[in-house]
Amino acid sequence: MIVVKQVMRSAMSVGANVVEAVNSSTRTEFKRYYEIALKSGNETKYWLCILRDGFDIKDDEIKEILKECDELTKILASSIIKLKSK
Repeated sequence: MIVVKQVMRSAMSVGANVVEAVNSSTRTEFKRYYEIALKSGNETKYWLCILRDGFDIKDDEIKEILKECDELTKILASSIIKLKSK
């Protein structure tokens, strides 16, 4: 299913960009990788909602993953705000 592949791609991008941020050489680069990770997290939420609503999947597992994804994007957004304020 194409939507599942999109969820996988966007979700893996979050982790990959956080790892890149940790290994970045400048604060600006670090912030930029977090911003990309946040965008990928938001995309992942979008695809999960498509799975939940568009395909009428009422699975508790998707709800839990969506909740965790939302928490992660809030953490990333908060980190970006702090990075921008310094």
